[in-house]
Amino acid sequence: MTIRNAEKKDVAKILDLLGQVLDVHVKIRPDIFIPGAVKYNEEELLALLEKENRRTYVAVDTSDEVLGYAMCEIIRHGVTDKLAPHTMVYIDDLCVDKAARGQHIGSALFAYVREQARQIGADKVTLNVWEGNDSARAFYDKRGMKPMETTMEYIL
Repeated sequence: MTIRNAEKKDVAKILDLLGQVLDVHVKIRPDIFIPGAVKYNEEELLALLEKENRRTYVAVDTSDEVLGYAMCEIIRHGVTDKLAPHTMVYIDDLCVDKAARGQHIGSALFAYVREQARQIGADKVTLNVWEGNDSARAFYDKRGMKPMETTMEYIL
């Protein structure tokens, strides 16, 4: 397995994987997520590949087939009267193809993101996990991530 920057040729597989992520989210929160309505369409994914503050990394097999991805955003905050300046890498989405799970691909992608964040001088890596996505939560807990803030809701 190799991890590299995503290319245009990878978009179809990334769209497939976004569908897998959506399926998990629809099961957890059918009140929020619409079946079939993936986070990004092909045009949006292609645009993300060109953005300077975005990185999409793909894990590929020896045939260069995508096994998983990590979509990231580099966020730089300057000094304000309330916050210290900092740079973070936000993992917008990370997915391993369900057919390739159990091969430590997610671990490799996460480690790769951490290393890339270090190389650009980021202070931290952040992400969001939906409540009820227990496998994702356990995955990130195991890699040393800690809650930074909690968003709460009261459903009417």
